[in-house]
Amino acid sequence: MKKETLLIVVVTLVAGFIIGLMFGQNDSGTKTLAPAGAPTGPMPTVNLQQKLGELKNIVANDPANFQAWVALGNEYFDSNQFMDAIEAYDKALAIKPDSPNVLTDQGVMFKRLGWFDRAIGNFTKANQVDPSHATSLYNLGIVYRYDLQDFPKAEEAWTKFLEISPTGPGSDRVRQDLEFLRSHPQVEK
Repeated sequence: MKKETLLIVVVTLVAGFIIGLMFGQNDSGTKTLAPAGAPTGPMPTVNLQQKLGELKNIVANDPANFQAWVALGNEYFDSNQFMDAIEAYDKALAIKPDSPNVLTDQGVMFKRLGWFDRAIGNFTKANQVDPSHATSLYNLGIVYRYDLQDFPKAEEAWTKFLEISPTGPGSDRVRQDLEFLRSHPQVEK
């Protein structure tokens, strides 16, 4: 990185920090926080484009680099570039087809495109590869419950999820959804 670019980045970060301190306090002197889940601002395009360029160069020079394909897919995932993420994950899976994390991430991209059958296929395969892979079961339940309204299959996936991860991320939400499904028999199952 050039010295000028590094200096600009450092100065910008320091200025942002100082401005945040000055304006991040309300009248009572306590910091104002954004609500949970609120966007924290756009992802810096320059950094994203730079990362994508670097990763594209790596995979162009070393097409068998599994980690670089996954990283490229993750960058596309995080920036909502669904098709590019799917393609990068395809390349990673061609190298290592039994990666439950990559299968699950690609499944999430399929879900976001409305390709629910393909999402289910990926989540199911990820769970077959690693029966303790809780994230694939969580996402499988999400697709069945919210996208396909197949409540018995959502209940099955989430019951397995809770057996594997009773206190892990998403477990409280899953419990609430299961309780709702079980306590509302009028919801078609």
